[in-house]
Parts: sequence; C-alpha cells; structure tokens
Amino acid sequence: MNKLKKILTTAAAVLFWLVIWQIAAWKTDSSIILVSPVDAVKRLCELAVMGEFWQSVLFSAGRVLLGFILGLTVGTVLALVSAKVKLIRTLFSPLISVMKSIPVASFTILALIWIGSKNLSVLVSFLICVPIVCSNMMEGLDQLDPKLREMAVTFRIPPWRRFVGVYISQLLPYFRSASRLAIGLCWKSGVAAEVIGIPNGSIGEKLYQSKVYLETADLFAWTITVILLSYLCEKIFALIINLLQKRVERM
Repeated sequence: MNKLKKILTTAAAVLFWLVIWQIAAWKTDSSIILVSPVDAVKRLCELAVMGEFWQSVLFSAGRVLLGFILGLTVGTVLALVSAKVKLIRTLFSPLISVMKSIPVASFTILALIWIGSKNLSVLVSFLICVPIVCSNMMEGLDQLDPKLREMAVTFRIPPWRRFVGVYISQLLPYFRSASRLAIGLCWKSGVAAEVIGIPNGSIGEKLYQSKVYLETADLFAWTITVILLSYLCEKIFALIINLLQKRVERM
C-alpha cells in the first residue's frame, strides 16, 4: 500500500510540473523559445522510429557507460588500496579533491586536445565517476565495525566468508549510493562533453544541431531521451546491486 501511495504521489508531482510547463508554453506562444510537453513528446516519438536516433543513443550510451564502469572499478580499487596503504591515501587525496572541484568544461577541453572527440565522453565520465566512488567507498571503509572483524577472526570464519560477511555486506550501501550518484552525473557530463566536442553520431551532436538550427522541439526531445536513459541505467544498476546484496545475505 505504501509503495502504491509513493507511486501515485510521484505521478501527481510529475503531472503538476507538466501542467506548469504546458501553461508556460501557452503563455510564451513561441515554439522557438519554449515548446509544449505534448510537442516535445510528439517529436521524440517521430525521432524514435528513425534508425539514426538509435545509432546516436547506442553511440553515447556505450561510451558513457564504459566511462562509468571504468570509473567505478578504478574508484573502488583505489579506495581499497588507500585503506590498506596510508601513503597511497595521502598521495591521491589532493588529486581526488581536484577531480571533484575542477569544472567539467575545463577538463573536457583538455581531453578534446589529448584524445579527440570520438571517445571524449568515456574520459569525462570516467573522471567524474572516480572521485565520487572513491570518496564514498573510503567513507564506508572508515566506518567498518572492527568488532565484526575481531569476531570473525575469533570464531575462525574462513577468509572468503569473512570478506563477504564483514566487508562486502557493510560496503554495499556505500557502493550503491556512489554508483547511483555517479551514473546520473556521468550522463550529464558525458553528453555535455559531446556538445563541446561534437563527435559524429552522438547525442551531443544532435543537441548542438538543435541549438544551431533553433529546433527547440528536437532539443527537448533529446533532453528527455538523456533523462530517460540516465533513469533506466540507474534502475538497472540498482537492481543488480540489490540482487547481489540478497545473495550476500544468503551466504
């Protein structure tokens, strides 16, 4: 019942803002300045039947997700190593801080000089993901309960079960939080990088063309596409982590 109530509440909130958007479009009365949600969805449906649309989706999704997975892996490994070797933590701490605060546009332009536009979103997504994951995992490692580890050693629990029961079970919530935040930012930053680099066949290129040719309906349609892709990726990854957590709990 609570789940149904939550769904209805969310739907009502979304409907409220769609109505506000529709009223604003009526008041503006200019399809160049602001299109209505109906026109945006209509244009999205028109684009969705084109092969070029799905090629752009696959192009950008593949690169953003590759950067996300690489960042997730490197960030997790870096956090684990830093927890064991204090020198590594000291050396990488300033770098992680810089990566968290540096403007996306700055390293997007640098990356464009270094690697070109084709794989720009991979590098940008990676650089966005690493500090988020590393920081969250480090916090999780700092919060580990030492009593559980001592108990596992006292009762001579096998190393693998000790690793799963003591470490994995306590770190999964931090991992989930980090991945949920990172994947959304990877999509935003990756597509923003594509708008700057304009790689052929990307979502960023379509957004740039929408701006150049004042195709506001296309701009909104592609923006909705990015939002839906980000939401879908977040839910799929959350489902994978939940299944992993259930399996860990059964061990």
